[in-house]
Amino acid sequence: MARVIVDVMLKPEILDPQGQAIARALPRLGFSGVTSVRQGKRFELELDGPADEAALAEVRKMAETLLANTVIEDFTVRVE
Repeated sequence: MARVIVDVMLKPEILDPQGQAIARALPRLGFSGVTSVRQGKRFELELDGPADEAALAEVRKMAETLLANTVIEDFTVRVE
């Protein structure tokens, strides 16, 4: 059994209003030193078998099809 992580983030050129709201809220809550925030999504997938190249290709296809909107989001796949 293997665990694969898919991280999904807005592309750099896409405005991130949630990240901006978080960045504005941090100083009000007493946190300083943060200049920018980008918010994303993390998916943890547990696979039946090993995380070989075929399984990772299938996870990439899942990410492209369902987990990420590839028009405005980028994703990375990694084995944990």
